[in-house]
Amino acid sequence: MSYTNGLDNPELFFQTVLWTGNGSARSITLDGSENMQPDWVWGKNRGNDDNDYLMDSVRGATKRITTNNNQPEGTSTGLLTSFDSDGFSLGTSAGLNASGVTAVGWCWKASGSTASNSNGSITSTVSANTTAGFSIGTYNGTSADNTVGHGLGVAPDMIIVKCKSTAHDWVVYHSALGNAKILTLNATTAAQSATGWQSTSPTSTVFSIDNAANSLNQSGQSFVFYAFASKKGYSKFGSYTGNGNADGTFVYTGFLPSFVMVKRTDSSTAGNWMMYDNKRLGYNGGSRYLIANTIDPETGSSDNLMDFTSNGFKPKSASQNINRSASYIYMAFAESPFVTSTGVPACAR
Repeated sequence: MSYTNGLDNPELFFQTVLWTGNGSARSITLDGSENMQPDWVWGKNRGNDDNDYLMDSVRGATKRITTNNNQPEGTSTGLLTSFDSDGFSLGTSAGLNASGVTAVGWCWKASGSTASNSNGSITSTVSANTTAGFSIGTYNGTSADNTVGHGLGVAPDMIIVKCKSTAHDWVVYHSALGNAKILTLNATTAAQSATGWQSTSPTSTVFSIDNAANSLNQSGQSFVFYAFASKKGYSKFGSYTGNGNADGTFVYTGFLPSFVMVKRTDSSTAGNWMMYDNKRLGYNGGSRYLIANTIDPETGSSDNLMDFTSNGFKPKSASQNINRSASYIYMAFAESPFVTSTGVPACAR
């Protein structure tokens, strides 16, 4: 169903899909109520040790990068082969489509096309969905203080950057941490003090990158970024403090989540990048989760339980990954808003 306000129906902009591999080239159709051609697919093998594979329409369907290491972009015609009108096509790679392999794909919609963006001192190539607060972009580093246009029209709350031409760590900006901190997506480390963002917060048009930050701006190297801005009823990028109890801290998002990723950020023992969604077990009494920074398959454990509610989420364990008496950041996307623009309330599971 469609609503007058597109953000009343998050399936227009984000969907999760599960499948079982068959070893043959095939198409994966999203199973939501709306057709959606994704521009970014984050694929993960659920049953075996394997990489997280990220493919997007700006770099090209056959170009993949992995979040569990610092390696550069590679080319594979066996993983994703195309972005389709309501899903995507796969090749025969064992990573996502070997016979019997169980897999998940988290899919986001940008604009479906690219444009040159000259708002920054570096020209970027961007696919931006201003309605959903999501953009994908690429740029080339210069080793000078620079700004990069992101295309969102509002200041991003989260930016994920990866050098795609040589080995560098992933770098993450989060508004809850501010412009003097970075996180590393491929590691468990806590937030680090750094000048990578020139100690300057993103604006409605650009984000800043420092001349000495090779992971963001090495001369002669190329980079990809994913930028996000919170949209009421659809997405939220925030922080919370855990309480160290099995009945964890409730985190208000204003919607029933379909996807949540959580990361501990304080200076004591840090944790993994924990990923939950509404299609797999792992919420509301389940015990399955995936980790962005490891090759680990889907894990069953009572240590990292997560509940999704009609207006937020709630850790259900005292795990260091999600609910010690510590600081955490999160990114969350909606299954449905708490109350739509037409006054229809969401119901908890």
